[in-house]
Amino acid sequence: MADVARLQRALDYVFTDPQLLTLALTHRSAGGHNNERLEFLGDSILNHIIAEALYQQFPQAREGDMSRMRASLVKGDTLAEVARELQLGDYLVLGPGERKSGGHRRSSILADAFEAVVGAVLLDSTVERCRMSVLGWFAVRLEQLSRGAADKDAKTQLQEYLQGRRNPLPEYELLGVQGEDHKQQFRVACRLQKPALIVEGAGSSRRKAEQAAARCALQRLTSHAN
Repeated sequence: MADVARLQRALDYVFTDPQLLTLALTHRSAGGHNNERLEFLGDSILNHIIAEALYQQFPQAREGDMSRMRASLVKGDTLAEVARELQLGDYLVLGPGERKSGGHRRSSILADAFEAVVGAVLLDSTVERCRMSVLGWFAVRLEQLSRGAADKDAKTQLQEYLQGRRNPLPEYELLGVQGEDHKQQFRVACRLQKPALIVEGAGSSRRKAEQAAARCALQRLTSHAN
């Protein structure tokens, strides 16, 4: 493996057992002794640490909002970005085929390796020390959420949720308007192609009804994601 000391400086963590770090960076293509078990462990503790951080950081946020934010932070693309920032690709142990095909740049491999590193830090230290490392690696992204991502309206949130999964954008349809001119109630349907979903929302204007429908769709999506 390349200069492990340089990697540990990037991680801001020095392993008591360096073999754990080597194992975390060993892809299954390199043999049976690989990072899959550490990846499983890292995935679990990462979700817990991020969920707890969001709970503390956004005391007014609803469950659906926190689920959406957590999903954006722990999705594969984000984990691969963090792995690239830490330059994990330079240290991956890959089989010959993966090396030739550029596996050290592949997002899925980088994301899995990052989760494995989280698991390795947990085994090498304590939950508290692992939390400190994870929050350090995600500090900028958590700060960006604080600066307003949580305040985006429901339609924007839904659009970004679907775009992040490369799914078609929602369609809104006015179903009807009830009541007198000064006290009208609009009813709107929000239709998703993937995943297939139709929900309704109501409000005192078409815009408010669309926002209500989008909020309902987000709640359904994030509850199913969990």
